[in-house]
Amino acid sequence: MRRERRICVIGLGHFGAALARSLARHADVLVLDSEIARVNAIVDEVQRARCLDARDFHALASEVSSDFDEAVVSIGESLEASILCTLHLKRIGVPVIRAKATSADHAEILRSVGAEHIVFPEQETADRLALQMLNPNLLDFIPLAKDYRVMDIAAPGAFWGRTLLSLQLRNRFGLFVLAIKRQKGDIFVFLPGPDHVIEREDVLVLIGRASDIVRMRDAPAEIEKLLKKNGHPSPEGASGSGEARRGSGS
Repeated sequence: MRRERRICVIGLGHFGAALARSLARHADVLVLDSEIARVNAIVDEVQRARCLDARDFHALASEVSSDFDEAVVSIGESLEASILCTLHLKRIGVPVIRAKATSADHAEILRSVGAEHIVFPEQETADRLALQMLNPNLLDFIPLAKDYRVMDIAAPGAFWGRTLLSLQLRNRFGLFVLAIKRQKGDIFVFLPGPDHVIEREDVLVLIGRASDIVRMRDAPAEIEKLLKKNGHPSPEGASGSGEARRGSGS
């Protein structure tokens, strides 16, 4: 039987506390903070909660061991505490350390003392919101390496009634369709074929660069021109209607 993952979250600010609560639904979570009020506020929502100063190696080592799968350092108020805690966790032997950084210099120091993964919560949230604001059809996305994303995109009006082959999303925009699902209902098509026809309520699950999805959003007229050139006239009631134009995000 597979054991639960053991994860330690150190620092119970807004980010750390929210992360700990989410993790505790699926993992064995220990939370640590130097303020007893923060510990008491979350004690009933995680597996274990302790009040201690993470700058103290012996205090930290009394609660955290190399048996933990991961640790998250979410200390934002004190750079010293953040850096020392990361250094102590590396010395203890925690195999994976994630640390929240407040600047590029802070991130560089954290990496140098043992953090494998650096988190910029505010920047990542801002990037996510900016991408969704720039493309109203973007419903959700998962960030991957090197600016790649897995994205849920409501089918623009210019796509309705057309096949994936005619749209040439891969050739024109570098976007690959992993699946298609319906906004209302339980229809889900994994790796749809080139002859799959896009319908009004379809959501396209795409993989590609964030910049390419924005480029696709800004090119409905070019898509129409390309389709007509290749012998794929607009289906009746698709992109010619006002509703379709709203669906395309233009």
